[in-house]
Amino acid sequence: MKGYLVRVGVDQAYGQWNAPVDPDTLDFAYVPIPDGAQHPRLATPYASIVGTLARFPGVHMPAGLLGKSMHLDPDFKHLTYGDNGARRGRGVASLDTGDFIAFFSSMRPTRECDHTLLYALIGFYRVREVVWVKDVPSRRWGENAHTRRLSHSETDVIIRADPASSGRLRRCIPIGEWRNRSYRVRTSLLERWGHLSCRDGFIQRSAVPPSFLDPARFIEWFEEQGPELLATNNP
Repeated sequence: MKGYLVRVGVDQAYGQWNAPVDPDTLDFAYVPIPDGAQHPRLATPYASIVGTLARFPGVHMPAGLLGKSMHLDPDFKHLTYGDNGARRGRGVASLDTGDFIAFFSSMRPTRECDHTLLYALIGFYRVREVVWVKDVPSRRWGENAHTRRLSHSETDVIIRADPASSGRLRRCIPIGEWRNRSYRVRTSLLERWGHLSCRDGFIQRSAVPPSFLDPARFIEWFEEQGPELLATNNP
């Protein structure tokens, strides 16, 4: 079994903004990064999640994002995730049935708390199959951001997840802390998980998603959290 920890969602590098999270209830908004040109009938505009943000007092979609489309990836409604199988997503492209991806985001708490940003798990996929984007029929283009685009790379791949054990978390699970001048997975979690391939749990930004060195230990911990997984992007 293999597993990867993949960062997703709008942030200061991609979108110059962080989605909100309530640090008391761990309710959060899933807001993807911006995307380029999409097929008009398949477009996923940021305007479509303005209602979701209204649940968080004082939070509003930045004007700079409102006129753009989202790179809705992962798409928890369709239980898909796309990546470039020749570069950043080379490891993801090698996943087999039964392997997994744990998704996390950096979000801004709606009230003052210990850290400026809250790094937390927001979703989990158990892999059902991996397909090349070039082999996806047009009738299924609406299932993932990589096929909604007007153009894509020949090396792009799409993960399709097992609906019985995959989805967006109803409540996020905090995993990060500020340590050694950056955000990292908490030391206690690194030990419990059996550590990651990245140095000292670094999760602030990485060119290649870190892998779990002992995937079974992470799964054991994750199941102990009693996660509620939903096939929706924002309930």
